[in-house]
Amino acid sequence: MLQYRPPPHPAAGGSLFCTRELENTGKNNAMLATRIRQKDSTFYFVSYPADEILSKVRFISRFYGESETLTPHVVSQTDEVAQFIARIESNDQAFQRQLSRAKVRSLKNFYEMAVTQPPIPGTVLLFTHEKLRFESAGSYENVGRLQEPSSKYLIIDGQHRLAALHFYLRERPGAGSSIHVPCVLFDGRSEDFAAEMFVIINSTPTRINKSHLVDLYERISWAEPDRRFAARLVDKLYKEGDSPLRYRINRLGGRSQQEKWILQAELFNELHRWVSGDWRKIQRMSTVSRETDRYYAVVRDFLKAAQKVWGNGWGHPNYMVTKPVTLKAMIRVCADLAREDADPADGRQARWEARLAPWTEQARSFRIEGFYERFPAKGQIERVSRIHRDLARMAHIETRARGKNRSE
Repeated sequence: MLQYRPPPHPAAGGSLFCTRELENTGKNNAMLATRIRQKDSTFYFVSYPADEILSKVRFISRFYGESETLTPHVVSQTDEVAQFIARIESNDQAFQRQLSRAKVRSLKNFYEMAVTQPPIPGTVLLFTHEKLRFESAGSYENVGRLQEPSSKYLIIDGQHRLAALHFYLRERPGAGSSIHVPCVLFDGRSEDFAAEMFVIINSTPTRINKSHLVDLYERISWAEPDRRFAARLVDKLYKEGDSPLRYRINRLGGRSQQEKWILQAELFNELHRWVSGDWRKIQRMSTVSRETDRYYAVVRDFLKAAQKVWGNGWGHPNYMVTKPVTLKAMIRVCADLAREDADPADGRQARWEARLAPWTEQARSFRIEGFYERFPAKGQIERVSRIHRDLARMAHIETRARGKNRSE
């Protein structure tokens, strides 16, 4: 058994000691890891020997050594995250190949010179779409065995460091056992989660000069049209003067000092979920821009009606009404209601106020105190679905089943 103590991980709020144990059980290799919880998120902190981690990751970009090229892995057309990252990093305006070459060379030289100081002090962020099984070890609830994925990790952050490590070990094949790489593992999340994480982490002038995933969808030419459509809806909900969410959407670079209610990416996911289901119908319309205005008006009228029926609960800090979990559920109700009663637009807000009136009586159920007990669920995704169903049932609105290709 190989044991070591990795450096403290700041997200855990203190010194964490983690032991890694590999079992020779073929594909069922397990390791000891530290589980870290933050709100509804769970991820893991582990450490890999340098030569081992290089066999467990796939590179999306091409990297250059002194006399060797590290060829990127072939990206499957069905792997949306890898496609997203590859397209960004092959875009000359967003990612400079010469900078990549210089950065890898600089990191490799640092590995050669580093002796008393750690050559890789920062964590590498890895992602797998597989849900990994975690079993606590004895009395240590957040330390235990973590199943390894059957496929290679996608590198969310750290491609340059690992590419430099590859070239370094090519010249010093015996040095791999003396370097261990601290890693943070994200598992079982949606593709949007991984892509958003990549953009936020890499939002610097030397990598990606856009501030957010949704901004990228709106501005880059190769983004899918349905995603650009949803991004424009988010932008209008943030900027338009008659939007109940004006300046309440948390977007990187936003200047308003108002309290934010929901992350831009979370709202985007819900709107894209709706738009992707209606996309064939939207494409048949004469102008997509006119449809953007129409969908915005529908969401605006729905939110205004919801604001009216929730009364004092709307925007109140002691209520969950305008927290992400409820806002996301309400957007789903909006999509359901729009499919059966979007037209005529005249009088729509008043009609929907009457339709949503039963929510007024349920406002007390959405007080923060005891909210999670009243709406028990295994996590945020399940809780949003439950609130969606409950809100729709109260208003006698038929819900539509979620398509398997839609974002959560």
